[in-house]
Amino acid sequence: MALSEISRTVRLLIGQIQRCRPVMATNQTARCLSQAASQPEEPKADENEAVNPTFVNRNPRNLEQMALAVKDRGWKTTWPHRQFYHRLEFSRTQHHVTAHVFSSSSPVPVLSCSTKEWAVKKQLASTRCVAACQAVGDVLAQRCQQAGITRMVYRAIPWTYRSDAVQSFRKAMKEGGVTLSEPRRKYVGT
Repeated sequence: MALSEISRTVRLLIGQIQRCRPVMATNQTARCLSQAASQPEEPKADENEAVNPTFVNRNPRNLEQMALAVKDRGWKTTWPHRQFYHRLEFSRTQHHVTAHVFSSSSPVPVLSCSTKEWAVKKQLASTRCVAACQAVGDVLAQRCQQAGITRMVYRAIPWTYRSDAVQSFRKAMKEGGVTLSEPRRKYVGT
């Protein structure tokens, strides 16, 4: 069956060549053997305007980025409060500087950076100085950008907020493209 199809196409090709033989004298062989492209049909307006009635959002952070997702309010006496999508926590100990980014739905950090990491530690003279805080801020800002987290809540403990280390950490995070505040939740009537 396949052999008969091949022989049929060969016969059709030979027939086209024979029809073009008189034209070969006028140097228009290519025109004779080429086929004109079919004209595309005009798109119908109905097809372009049709919308699928069941839309499934496959981006879990879409509502969060539009500030429409629900923020857990928690109790008013709870500190730190729970009304955030992502929360930045910065801590300094006697030996190291650590920063974590927490999601509102998980007690486990989403992102973290510390001077305990060898890649950060080997670039620093001291693992708890102001330069270490700035380096942790730079690295964490880069990791947040790679993860797509550009806005988060950061509320430092009031008596440590004015220290040079905390200020250099905040400045490094801001210069890295992370906004240290979240938009207020929009309430949309349904």
